[in-house]
Amino acid sequence: MIAQGKPGRVFMGRLTHGADLLAELTAFAAEKGIRAARVEAIGAVKCARTGFYDQAARKYGYHEFGKPMEILALVGNVSVKAEAPGKPFVHAHVTLSDEEGRAFGGHLAEGTTVFAGEFCMVELTGVELTRRPDEVTGLALWG
Repeated sequence: MIAQGKPGRVFMGRLTHGADLLAELTAFAAEKGIRAARVEAIGAVKCARTGFYDQAARKYGYHEFGKPMEILALVGNVSVKAEAPGKPFVHAHVTLSDEEGRAFGGHLAEGTTVFAGEFCMVELTGVELTRRPDEVTGLALWG
C-alpha cells in the first residue's frame, strides 16, 4: 500500500512533565484533528514501557524500565484504525539510553512517563491512512 500526501500544518511543542508520552501525543493529535502525520520526539523519561511483537505468538510482550532514561529518538506516525475512524492512532518506536549509555528500544507503550521533552508533528494532507487487521501478521496495518 502506497499513499501520497502533502505536508500540512507543522507543530512543535514541549511535552508535559509527568504525562504519559503515548497518551499525550495521541491527545494532541485528537485536539488538532490530525488523522495522518509523522511524529518525532527527543527528551527524557522518568520510566518507560516498550513492546516487542512476538511474530510466532502474534502478541506483544513488554519491557518495563523503572528508572530515568534519555529519549535518543522517537519516530512514528498518526493514522486511524478502521474500528475507530474518528480517533487518531499514534504508532511510534522509541530508542532510550540509561545512565551508562546502554541503548534499549521498541514499540512505545503506555506507561512511559515524561520528565522533559520536545516533539514535532507534521500533518499529512490529501491522504487517508487506515489500519485494518492483517491476517498474515496479526497486526493492524495500513490497507
